[in-house]
Amino acid sequence: MMYPFMTLDDGTEIVHSEMLDGERVKVYLEKPDARDCFHHATCYLPSYEWTEIFGFTDAEMARYREVIYTIL
Repeated sequence: MMYPFMTLDDGTEIVHSEMLDGERVKVYLEKPDARDCFHHATCYLPSYEWTEIFGFTDAEMARYREVIYTIL
């Protein structure tokens, strides 16, 4: 199950899982897009391993990394 965490000013939703096996937490980002339906990315904490990045620009990902690294 995923739990809402925050919505950024650009409409990106950030949600997180419960504690997973290996003491990891999945953080999922999703933003609606008119052409692609949704852009999304997954980050696993505490290793900050990013996977499944789709549709986000490098500038957007830099911003999201800053949010995740600062808040979480």
